[in-house]
Amino acid sequence: MGRKKSILAAVVMTALGATSNAEAMDLENTLYMELKTGRVVITLRPDIAPNHVARIKELAREEFYDGLLFHRVIEGFMAQTGDPDGNGTGGSGKNLVAEFSMEPHQRGTLSMARSSSPNSADSQFFIVFDDVPHLNGQYTVWGQVESGMEHVDQIKMGVSSMNGKVFDPDSIITLRVAADVEE
Repeated sequence: MGRKKSILAAVVMTALGATSNAEAMDLENTLYMELKTGRVVITLRPDIAPNHVARIKELAREEFYDGLLFHRVIEGFMAQTGDPDGNGTGGSGKNLVAEFSMEPHQRGTLSMARSSSPNSADSQFFIVFDDVPHLNGQYTVWGQVESGMEHVDQIKMGVSSMNGKVFDPDSIITLRVAADVEE
């Protein structure tokens, strides 16, 4: 009886056009971020931030993010990285024009860090730990964690009285476009 149900389920899935996660995943618009505790799979959002997504992929392909620190991590809020100087002041040298949307900043959202100038985003980004609706429409959302958020949750926290400054911070081991990764 179990085998018949499995065959029937497979027929129904095929008839409905369902595919496996691997087949459905757009590898060109997926990132693999390796952290010390495991892999984080990120779905890119070129539909709402095409220029930011293109730049993030360009930097990932240049291995720019490899080894960069999570220099600012605030419990219940976010983990910030992408600064080659490791202190929140650096970048890749190319500012991007804001691509703000009303896409919600919900748990696992990736968004660009910036100064008070809307068009100052460069290479720094953050991943939110919880829903933070007060950021909606003010920062460029460019991705969403699809799996591995438990690894993001394990990033070493910063000191709250020092605006999340992290002593002996964790880092990105590698950040790759999934289409470029052989598995």
